[in-house]
Amino acid sequence: MINQPPKDNYLLHIFLFVVTVFTTTLAGAEWMTAKSILYNLPWSEVWQGLQYSIPFLGILTVHEFGHYLTSRYYKISASLPYYIPMYLPSMSIGTMGAFIRIREIPRTRQQFFDIGIAGPLAGFVVAVGVLWYGFANLPAKDDIFRIHPEYKRYGLTYEKYVYTEHFLQEEDSLAFIKSQQEGVIPKVDSAGKKITFVARPETYKEWLASNISLGDNLLMRFFKNYVAEDPNLVPNEYELFHYPFLFAGYLALFFTALNLIPIGQLDGGHILYGLIGYKNHRKVSPILFTIYIFYGGLGVIDHTGTVNFLGEEMSPWWGIPLYLFFLYQVFERMNEGRFEDTVLLSIGVLTAQWLVNYYTGLTGYPGWFVFGFILGRVLGVYHPPALQEEPLSLGRQVLGWLTMGIFVICFIPAPFIFGK
Repeated sequence: MINQPPKDNYLLHIFLFVVTVFTTTLAGAEWMTAKSILYNLPWSEVWQGLQYSIPFLGILTVHEFGHYLTSRYYKISASLPYYIPMYLPSMSIGTMGAFIRIREIPRTRQQFFDIGIAGPLAGFVVAVGVLWYGFANLPAKDDIFRIHPEYKRYGLTYEKYVYTEHFLQEEDSLAFIKSQQEGVIPKVDSAGKKITFVARPETYKEWLASNISLGDNLLMRFFKNYVAEDPNLVPNEYELFHYPFLFAGYLALFFTALNLIPIGQLDGGHILYGLIGYKNHRKVSPILFTIYIFYGGLGVIDHTGTVNFLGEEMSPWWGIPLYLFFLYQVFERMNEGRFEDTVLLSIGVLTAQWLVNYYTGLTGYPGWFVFGFILGRVLGVYHPPALQEEPLSLGRQVLGWLTMGIFVICFIPAPFIFGK
């Protein structure tokens, strides 16, 4: 009896896509308007989020179909994209991405390479188009007052004043005066003395937006400097959320770089494996992964020995053992369970991070730990060998190294920064 390849559940794929369109549209509307659907975003305005969800999901879809169509070209069984909807009021992008299931292992290095490179290349081309359109069609600078009317009293120089604790306190004072006029009973702090409105729900979105900024990369700098007709119209890192094409393109670059990390079975891992082969990739991949974790943890232990881990400031007496345990968990699978090697590597990385921070003051981005943990514990750092290990053609080698260059210009060292 001949085994039939699994069939796609079209209803499931369509359902997930439709739900993801809804969640990304809702999230996009919240970011564009600086309002929350729970408190002050009318449902009639949610449709505005399509300006974000259509380009963002368009890039995501092109990426996944790049993988899918290349797999079908090689007659390798693969599923249609599974979209992953995710919505958290006022603080999500509406999705956790999408993926396809490749049901058969590619037989050659070339197949691994072609399937791996097709997705990020296709998505990158569309992302560049979206960003180009967004930067070439920026609204007037005072358009921000439509979203943040509270900025208007500062004029076009609002950027010098609004991203500070003083501004939040001033907004609280104005909100308190308004509440008194409207006969609203104000809240008090834990001591029962000071009236505070900082975390009041109806302005939570404004507070959140003014305390999160977006990082930068080489490609975004190019668009800001050479595509935008007037540099004065380019939004700053605190307000880029409100520009749907720019935010969608920014996220696309972030996910492109994430997929192109040349480790394990990520798209970048497939590409690097195709370029240098199984034996070399097995040597290089753990080195790259260690560098990745090293960068993420720079500054976790500062020059005083204080541990800043999991968003908390900890005493070194229990913060350091906890951080070492985390590093052990991250590196254990890479070292294939070798206890002594994993302990030594964990201690070595921690020590090197402290020394670099102590002498240079450099800090990394602990947010990378989340993906690093998934990569180290779940996805794995190593790439499986193909049945045929023949080298790639010269054209594919050139394309592969150019795509590694795309990773460099798309990579954002600190994508989402909380607090000024």
